[in-house]
Amino acid sequence: MTFIGTFGAIVIGAGYYLSNYNIAFLWLSSLGFLINWYGDSLDGTLARVRKQQRPVYGYYLDHTMDAINELFMFVGAGLSPFFDLKLTLVAFALYLMLSLNVSINAHLKSEFRLTYAKLGPTEFRIIVIAINAFLFFMWDNICDTVIPTVVIWAIIAILALIYLVTVIVDAHEYAKRDPMPKPGMGPQPAGNEDGRSQNARKEDGTDDRKDGKV
Repeated sequence: MTFIGTFGAIVIGAGYYLSNYNIAFLWLSSLGFLINWYGDSLDGTLARVRKQQRPVYGYYLDHTMDAINELFMFVGAGLSPFFDLKLTLVAFALYLMLSLNVSINAHLKSEFRLTYAKLGPTEFRIIVIAINAFLFFMWDNICDTVIPTVVIWAIIAILALIYLVTVIVDAHEYAKRDPMPKPGMGPQPAGNEDGRSQNARKEDGTDDRKDGKV
């Protein structure tokens, strides 16, 4: 199923690129989003049904292929006649930054959250399919306007805002979980619950080995 999702991403990129020759290939790109959603959504479910879960390998493969899939999508969009490649790469970088934040939180607080501001991968695909339909029906009227550039800049702004808010909220939470040590209250040496060094314990006769203990 994971590779079905990757096949869908290739179809997306190919559809965008081929739209240079015929705008109807946008529908191929939209079909690719459906294929990608199918493969991406059901791979874990299928593994659970078959009782073939591989949490470590699955996590690694899933996130690695997700990055490759997004590369096909964003580069394909940048190679289309609709969007500037430099801007789609900026959007791609922001998307990867959000994905990295998901992985960090999964490691630090065992929270795997893919939804931001009620927008997740499924909603993202629906929005892009809607944009594809809009471009197909309206391209002759807007091809010489700034509307396509405004669309990609709006996507960049939304991703940047979501990332900024998420980082601020997460940083605040982690700061509360891991507060700054008070002056003179640095980390205690391992194994000394009373906070004294081994030398100090020897000097006052409380070292275990002075009492004949091993």
